[in-house]
Amino acid sequence: MNTAIGLGFYYLLLSLMNGVAALYLWLKLDRVKDAIVWLAVSGVFLILSPMAMSGSPPGLPDWFTNVVNWLSNPISYSLGTTLILVVLYVWRRFFVKPPVAWAVLNLSLVLMGLSITNPEFQKIVGKPDNVPIVAMVFLLGYFTWLATYKAVQNDDRLREGKGPLEAEDSEKVLVWPDLVYTELICMVALTVVLTVWSVGLAAPLEEPSSTVKTPNPSKAPWYFLGLQEMLVYYDPWMAGVVLPSLVVFGLMAIPFMDYNKKGNGYYTIEERQFSYLIFQFGFLEMWVTLIILGTFLRGPNWNFFGPYEPWDSHKVEALANKNISEMFWLGLNKGYVLSEAKGLTGIPLLLAIAKREMPGILLVLGYFIALPPLMATTLFRKMFLKMGFLRFMMMANLLLFMASLPIKMVCRWVANIKYFIAIPEFFLNF
Repeated sequence: MNTAIGLGFYYLLLSLMNGVAALYLWLKLDRVKDAIVWLAVSGVFLILSPMAMSGSPPGLPDWFTNVVNWLSNPISYSLGTTLILVVLYVWRRFFVKPPVAWAVLNLSLVLMGLSITNPEFQKIVGKPDNVPIVAMVFLLGYFTWLATYKAVQNDDRLREGKGPLEAEDSEKVLVWPDLVYTELICMVALTVVLTVWSVGLAAPLEEPSSTVKTPNPSKAPWYFLGLQEMLVYYDPWMAGVVLPSLVVFGLMAIPFMDYNKKGNGYYTIEERQFSYLIFQFGFLEMWVTLIILGTFLRGPNWNFFGPYEPWDSHKVEALANKNISEMFWLGLNKGYVLSEAKGLTGIPLLLAIAKREMPGILLVLGYFIALPPLMATTLFRKMFLKMGFLRFMMMANLLLFMASLPIKMVCRWVANIKYFIAIPEFFLNF
């Protein structure tokens, strides 16, 4: 019953939101036709509100939830999110239009409301830990749209020979009362939101920790879920130390590697396409989507579950993961013993490991040693000439390290490759 009432107020809020938008279009912008459209949308939500409060809210059909659950596997999820980002980038001028963006927001909110009626989906998004993550997904979408909208406007103006919008808005304001007054209003509004939140949702406190009983699944805080997902494909030293350190180092090195002086102080895409694409792919595809994946699609035993699929702790997925050395040597010689390094010490041990892992070592060395010169002489030749040898090689290796994560994920999902180099004798795997 509480869910029905909450869903009714949810649709009522959507009705009010679209009603305010319709009044703004009508009174401020004099766009009567658009105002009528969003007023009709507001009326639809107004009709859905009492339906939800009466205990019979509309939901999603079974065929839709079954298709979504069937598509909720790592390959479809990764390819789908990548395809969405590509579509949004290529047709960004269409999607940043306020009416289109507002329509997409309404569709996503309607999908959320229809999905809440599913008990399994409701358990995931209604968990007190996950409520702020759902809110942050919408906030991230808004600020990404806002930045892209401003960038598209500036790109069009620069193409016409005009300056960016930020150059025209150079008026200075005083800290008091302008900035402090705005901050005071934000503080009061945020205090109200947090108060209502704390009253409406119980604190996500669980029972005292015990060594004989651990949660299943045991998840890190949301901001570490990307690292936890990386632990599936890398050893802890790589996923928890090396790659995060390279991310921090790469962000610190950007000002020293960047040779493009355009785009300073204003939004733009066309003047900084390479930087924009790398950042958006690295942040949205390789960090945000991993957080969403770990929050909503990872269930008991860290298995994949659809958003409408019950979490079954007895679900077992048979994974025949193999190392490159196993796949290579066993394919050539059925009688080769991969554990021949056991019992050896000193130089013989190192030679045995080098022999066993030679295919993976050659692949990794070829990736990090052969590819940067190839990049400098082909696709990135102009960039190499502008950056110079040292800066380009630093950028190329950081780029290759970043690309190693999706490559490793695809190899695990498609070919069941666990490690390219596996040296358990020294706890060193890559």
